[in-house]
Order: sequence, then C-alpha cells, then structure tokens
Amino acid sequence: MTAAESAACRAAVLAIGDWIVDEQSPMPTRAEIAAAVRLTARTLPQLAPGASVEVRVPPFVAVQCIAGPSHTRGTPPNVVETSPRIWLRLATGVLTFDQAVEAGQIDASGARAADLADYLPIVRLTQR
Repeated sequence: MTAAESAACRAAVLAIGDWIVDEQSPMPTRAEIAAAVRLTARTLPQLAPGASVEVRVPPFVAVQCIAGPSHTRGTPPNVVETSPRIWLRLATGVLTFDQAVEAGQIDASGARAADLADYLPIVRLTQR
C-alpha cells in the first residue's frame, strides 16, 4: 500500500469514526460509508496476499485474501460476510472477530475464515 493509499484509507475511516464507535451518532452519507468500507477491505489483499478467503461487505465490496488454496468458480469454501458498519468496527479494532461471530454479527464459513482475525484491525480507531 502506498503512503497516499494508506492516508486516504485512514482519512475515510476517521471521517465517520464517531458513527463507527457509536450508533447513536449521525449516520454518514452512503458515499462516506462506501469509501471507508472499500478502502479498508481493499487493504486486506495487500496485508494478506492470496485467495483462500473471500471477504464480502455488501453492497460495497468483496475481496479475496490470505494465502492458501484458492477457488476459481462458484462459492468459495471460506467466506466472511458482514454489514458495512460491523466491517468497519472490525477493521478499526472497535470489535474483535470473535466478538462479532459470538454476537451473530458476522457470517464466517470454512476452516480458514477465522484466519482473517490475524489481519485486523486495519486502521486502529481509538474510542472517544
């Protein structure tokens, strides 16, 4: 990741940081949420190159990451899917992968899906 990409990712997250931490905060625009989700998720393949786990954050992005067996057609064997807000809470360290799974806030299937936790958070967001 270039310095400019890293700065853009951090700026997008910080712009909506209050909402990520506190759902009572005003809802950001769809464009703001989309930017933060896409930039954080697209960082994963750079941190964990590979295609053994697919991370889906509908309707904004799906990326493949983490070294190991890859797939080329159909539904991949290792999938992590969640909502934009939960993804951003994971990507910023406000919520852990295990907490999200236990709370039913994330769908994680396949033996390698939990490997994603090793690459989170992407942008640390301190709670205010």
